[in-house]
Amino acid sequence: MRTRFRGIDERQGMVWRGAAGWAEWSPFLDYDGPELVPWWRAAVEAAEVGWPEPVRSRIPVNSTVPALPPDRARALAAAAGCRTAKVKVAERGQTLADDLARAEAVRDALGPAGRIRVDANGGWTVDEAETAVRRLARFGLEYVEQPCASVEELADLRRRLARAGVNVLIAADESIRRAEDPYRVRELEAADVAVLKVQPLGGVRACLEIAERIGLPVVVSSALETSVGIRAGVALAAALPELPYACGLNTVPLLAADLAVTPLVARDGALEVTDLAPAEERLAEHGASPSVDALWQARLVRTRELAESTRAVRRG
Repeated sequence: MRTRFRGIDERQGMVWRGAAGWAEWSPFLDYDGPELVPWWRAAVEAAEVGWPEPVRSRIPVNSTVPALPPDRARALAAAAGCRTAKVKVAERGQTLADDLARAEAVRDALGPAGRIRVDANGGWTVDEAETAVRRLARFGLEYVEQPCASVEELADLRRRLARAGVNVLIAADESIRRAEDPYRVRELEAADVAVLKVQPLGGVRACLEIAERIGLPVVVSSALETSVGIRAGVALAAALPELPYACGLNTVPLLAADLAVTPLVARDGALEVTDLAPAEERLAEHGASPSVDALWQARLVRTRELAESTRAVRRG
């Protein structure tokens, strides 16, 4: 990673080519057991099945601003070429004052016409979130993503903000992709926007089904993949009937290097829906050490066995 992000300095994963194309399998190391199976199914879809036909050829995207000091945040947002920026907040070890300074710097970089959204990754209590959103609202937030950890907390916060006349939308991410029941967000009226990520939710088609059933506007976002994994997110964004918001798919610039011949990086604030292939020399350059390779091979075997046993139970 160019900058520590989501608590990690190095991104690990596997890529391979199947009959339909290239696939990436890169569940974070803090995922385990059944949580790994949807990531595997997404990779199988990419490698062996392919994706639905696109209904658009360009995907508008946001830049992603890590928990950086204001001057670096301003420079990153200005250089990205996107009119929407997602700003990380609620970083462990930082304060609300840090968040406010970062958001102000990004607003300054984008100007009054730019759009800003913030992402807390569930890092606030309801009281902390209410205070933070009230103070951040002056920057004209498009929405606040996963301000609290649980669906119930999101619902509580959403009611509090409405009663206070704070017109900031709530987006749900972890409350969908790491939930046993992603539709509780809808049932509890806990969010205004659904953030969908292809790998954690089991593939493009699985996400399209969730989008249809959840009944909320959708933002497609990444799981910090290489361009191989991002291409699956692009496929989902390209296949959605409606795409009212910029998508969080411009995260390849957060990596120090990429695998693709032509990395999926935004130009004029959008990603093109194009074919993609890794470069052989980059695959060789970024190959894992023997110990890391062994860890991932074992992880893959366990996940495939678990996926097969889950499929057998369903058939039974």
